[in-house]
Amino acid sequence: MKELKTADEWNDVLEQSKKEPLLVLKHSTTCPISAAAFKEFDSLTTDVPKHYLKVRESRSVSNEIESDLQIAHESPQLFLLKDGKAVWQATHYSISQSQIEKAVEEHGNK
Repeated sequence: MKELKTADEWNDVLEQSKKEPLLVLKHSTTCPISAAAFKEFDSLTTDVPKHYLKVRESRSVSNEIESDLQIAHESPQLFLLKDGKAVWQATHYSISQSQIEKAVEEHGNK
């Protein structure tokens, strides 16, 4: 799992999603709901590459993600990216291993 800290890293991930599906979690380090979502995400075993962003520490990157994907910001917020766009998203308590696995199965075909 890799932390995204810069706009260039985000743009690389967006480009990489054109070759393979990717997961990106927007995470708040001060929110207990986000901490629970991060734990679910971190403990997930998958072949799909996982990335995360600390929203408060990388606000400009978070804003760029919102702009690029045209999906209003929430935190925590998880995206499954494919072909340069979000094909699935979940927020708050909807971020669970079972929901992520289901999304990867349904939308993550390479």
